[in-house]
Amino acid sequence: MESLSVDIQTLSAELRRLAEFSDAPAPAVTRVMLSDVDLAARKHLTGLLEAAGLAVRVDGAGNVFARWIGADDQLPAVATGSHCDAIPHSGMFDGTVGLLGGLEAIRALRRAGLQPKRSIELILFTSEEPTRYGVGCLGSRLMSGQLSAESAGKLTDADGVSFDALRRRSGGRGSLAEVALPRGHYRGFVELHIEQGPLLEARQSPIGVVTAIAAPAALRVTYTGEGGHAGAVLMPDRRDALLPAAKLALAVDRAARTLGGPDTVATTGVLDVHPRAINSIPSRAYLEIDVRDIVRERRDRVLDEIKRQAQALGDEHQQATSIELINADPPASCDPELIATIERSAAAAGLGAERMISRAYHDTLFMAGICPVSMIFIPCRGGVSHRPDEYASPEAIAAGVEVLARALAALACDR
Repeated sequence: MESLSVDIQTLSAELRRLAEFSDAPAPAVTRVMLSDVDLAARKHLTGLLEAAGLAVRVDGAGNVFARWIGADDQLPAVATGSHCDAIPHSGMFDGTVGLLGGLEAIRALRRAGLQPKRSIELILFTSEEPTRYGVGCLGSRLMSGQLSAESAGKLTDADGVSFDALRRRSGGRGSLAEVALPRGHYRGFVELHIEQGPLLEARQSPIGVVTAIAAPAALRVTYTGEGGHAGAVLMPDRRDALLPAAKLALAVDRAARTLGGPDTVATTGVLDVHPRAINSIPSRAYLEIDVRDIVRERRDRVLDEIKRQAQALGDEHQQATSIELINADPPASCDPELIATIERSAAAAGLGAERMISRAYHDTLFMAGICPVSMIFIPCRGGVSHRPDEYASPEAIAAGVEVLARALAALACDR
């Protein structure tokens, strides 16, 4: 492994090229899952995977698998990978560093002459972002069995297009029921990712080793009041649906601060009203709320308080109140052996590493239902992500890819 080298020039060019597949002008990237531009990007990426000599297949959900076949392909393979879809007006490094970086890690190991005992598989996950169907990590949820094929097939987007219809357009082969993989299918899964936070940069640490991944719970709350003319309906007679919604947004923030811990976060990311006219009283208000923590019990305590407040505010304002739990995923603890492997790999590369948690969730959260997992974080400028100015330096990316390559080699050559 002394001859291991990362071709950062090629990798940087590939990242820039992938960013050109976008429905938004540069430097922003918009690549909504299985849109025309996302399908074009996936076709481009498949070409790169095949050019690297990897065996490529696509499952029923559109997840793409590129396999470097090892000496004993019957052993559980080692896996890495990430996603290429991007939320509207985001940046060019989220997901793509782990995907193209994983490809470069495999190429670097090949150039170094590695002969792996286990196969190494690179995964391009379908729909890590919840842009189209409101469900994040759709591909890995199905792969891990944490979302049923029946439920996934019934998902519809704003245009009424079902996921079952759309995934066939993406080249998904076979049924959704065949996507789930058994526990132990992989020896381990390691995902390379930008931190999406400020800690590594502030501490001047080149590598973060993830020990736990916070999991989201999501609520939809709808208040239905009574609309009317903004000038004609007097204040004592109003049932303005925006009022309990506005109070609930404040209650969400308060619940996280008072009932949570240092790793508890809660966000009202959507607040919309109908009919959205300045001279009309809102007759309906709609909220989507995200609560996260690495401790499930603490997160659920905050979630329960938000649900209680949502109903109480609706009652106070004489509103019909609908509260829907979208999802409440379990947090994941990373595997101690994989954590130690990443730390040894960083040391072998001459890089410092520190343990940390992931407050954002990733496909790794759901891969934990299949196999041991961990993640490698690299610094991103200012901790900025999901914005056009998201940035990770070539040096930071090269360091992460080298650590990933060394970790994959160690796992692929063990017994």
